[in-house]
Amino acid sequence: MQVFAQISLKPFNSFGIDVCAQLFAEAYDDSDVHEAISYAVIHALPLFIIGGGSNLLLTQDIHALVLRMATQGIRVLQDDSVHVVIEAEAGEAWHPFVLWTLDHGLYGLENLSLIPGTVGAAPMQNIGAYGVEIKDVFAGLTALDCQTGELRDFSLQECQFAYRDSLLKHDIGRWLVLRVRFMLSRISNKKLDYGSLQQCLVKQGITEATPIDISRAICSIRRETLPDPVKLGNAGSFFKNPLVSEVLAAELKCQYPDLVTHQQPDGQIKLAAGWLIDKSGWKGFRDGDAGVYKMQALVLVNYGAATGRDIVSLAKRIQSDIAKRFKVHLEMEPTIIEP
Repeated sequence: MQVFAQISLKPFNSFGIDVCAQLFAEAYDDSDVHEAISYAVIHALPLFIIGGGSNLLLTQDIHALVLRMATQGIRVLQDDSVHVVIEAEAGEAWHPFVLWTLDHGLYGLENLSLIPGTVGAAPMQNIGAYGVEIKDVFAGLTALDCQTGELRDFSLQECQFAYRDSLLKHDIGRWLVLRVRFMLSRISNKKLDYGSLQQCLVKQGITEATPIDISRAICSIRRETLPDPVKLGNAGSFFKNPLVSEVLAAELKCQYPDLVTHQQPDGQIKLAAGWLIDKSGWKGFRDGDAGVYKMQALVLVNYGAATGRDIVSLAKRIQSDIAKRFKVHLEMEPTIIEP
């Protein structure tokens, strides 16, 4: 494992924020991971783990050993001809991994197509899209306890998955995900509940969609509505869709008949954060190089030279405005690294 000093992290975060890592290394296997932990301990440095950097907003230089997970590998663990358990290394890029499963006739991940990031980061925030979340196909993961150096296997229940949340997300710095397992199927169980997905398939003339059709349709939708991080710095959806009481939802619905709502099993109502932001006039707003994407109000963007603090400042202004207008608190989705 090679360790480099004073490395810019601009290429390693999808917002393209130019901050510096005191030390930087990449892990290509488990031995590199153990070596990085030992190095950090010996030099009395914190260890800061990154994957694809697609759910991360950096506001300062990182005074730590930054370790980028670059491990590769996909393997079949179980196959009963219908259900198949696949294990992937944490450093595998997410979307190519989804395409690999589809190429091998394994279904369940197609609705999660074109989400940026890595396999190891996916369970941290229980990524989800178009009616599917990681928890729906999760079969376990192996993580390294950075405090003790011991390996631990996590089950579905132990991960405590919730909306864009998990136990691992709250123990930042302790658990380093090494590999993740998924229960997939050779029989398609199509999830077509979202209107935009149905409309896209109809537009393409598809009446009986295959999982590959679904994946391609979702890729098409995402490319039309979300900016490419290579061209315009962003972390995808910046705010979580807020959960509110039925009383507040009913009150807002009276004021705004076009309010987008989704009933939840626990009785709460999920609102569309993008709708709230758009309705408040923020879509397309720009302050310097920090802005709200003109095609999707849920996405904050870096037009080139914005700092992490610029993005956070804009996000807080939006939060404050939404709270005043709708009595709703918007929670930021990316991990914010602040002083």
